[in-house]
Amino acid sequence: MSPNSNFLRCIKCEKEYSSDEVRYRCDCGGLLEVRYDSLRATKKDFTGSGVWRYKKLLPVDCRVTLNEGDTGLYRCENLEKGFGVKLWVKNEGDNPTGSFKDRGMTVGVSKAIQLGLDKVACASTGNTSASLSAYCAKSNMKTFVFIPSGKIAYGKLAQAMVHGARIYSIKGNFDLALEMVNDFCAKHGVYWLNSINPFRLEGQKTIAYEVIEQLSFKPPDYIVLPVGNAGNISAVWKGLVEFRDLGLLDEPPKLIGIQAEGAAPIVNAIRDGHFSPVENPSTAATAIRIGNPVNAEKAIRAIRESGGSAETVTDEEILKAQRVLAQKEGLFVEPASAASVAGLLKCIESGKIEEGSRVICITTGHGLKDPDIVVERFKGEMVEIEKRELEILAQEI
Repeated sequence: MSPNSNFLRCIKCEKEYSSDEVRYRCDCGGLLEVRYDSLRATKKDFTGSGVWRYKKLLPVDCRVTLNEGDTGLYRCENLEKGFGVKLWVKNEGDNPTGSFKDRGMTVGVSKAIQLGLDKVACASTGNTSASLSAYCAKSNMKTFVFIPSGKIAYGKLAQAMVHGARIYSIKGNFDLALEMVNDFCAKHGVYWLNSINPFRLEGQKTIAYEVIEQLSFKPPDYIVLPVGNAGNISAVWKGLVEFRDLGLLDEPPKLIGIQAEGAAPIVNAIRDGHFSPVENPSTAATAIRIGNPVNAEKAIRAIRESGGSAETVTDEEILKAQRVLAQKEGLFVEPASAASVAGLLKCIESGKIEEGSRVICITTGHGLKDPDIVVERFKGEMVEIEKRELEILAQEI
């Protein structure tokens, strides 16, 4: 048994299931979340390092770890001058495989082992496959990865390859890959570790725990996150609510979800009052190029319960934010990560975020995950010279 006795509960009809049962949805079709019979912890319980310092708030008792968590919270004083807010960036690119997915995989793969399973699978736009394959390599498990053909950054695909995953390239987008991995897992008894798996989100909620601890339990006014398959924003809200219920947090911050203009079903749902998938999602930010996010219902609930909002950004705004963050703060993040910074600026301009607010932007993955678009944009700025032409450099000194 886990040190924290837990079960699964449907967020729609509230039907409950044993946490020893392998399932990803309720019989009614609703999403499941991990709930605890009794969740208790104090600040003194958070000993050790990384994700597993919060072991009293996690649902598994075995552990596969690559020392994930403890990612940096960077004060962005240069950007603050132009933005008019107090700004920190929580850089999840500091994790072992370079993205926030490691938090979920350390718990998700540990849960698979606890269940006695040795084969796992995922659909991925990149980071999920990289992370899952690394944790499965560590635990000697077989990994099956379904990717949308031609729509995944090679910096991420290379990780899945080198860690030994079996990779299937799908003629279609991520949403089709997700359907196919669902069928594959159901037919062959393979454990599914996309974010529909509620145990994976238990690892990702530790982002919220760390942020609050790093700010000495003085929460920000807003947390701004990129939204793709929508598991992360719902996990962060779950973590914040648990800290509040434990008496470790008075008022949780408001959550603002940012999506690319060409892949914005969550933003549309917040604005229009109903959810509709985007059939052909399009954006240069490959990690959030998802038209039918599996955790949409959880994400919409998280945004509304927090009193937050959602916003879209264009690809040009995303890439501009990526450049500004790198050149003003020394933080190189992948395009999807920069969506949070682009969204912050847009929310300030529209009045959704007030001047003087304390804001945290979550950046979800390292810039080397998706370098091709950066090289393409900047290679024209390189100057090729010969030794005899060294004097021309004097013009730039």
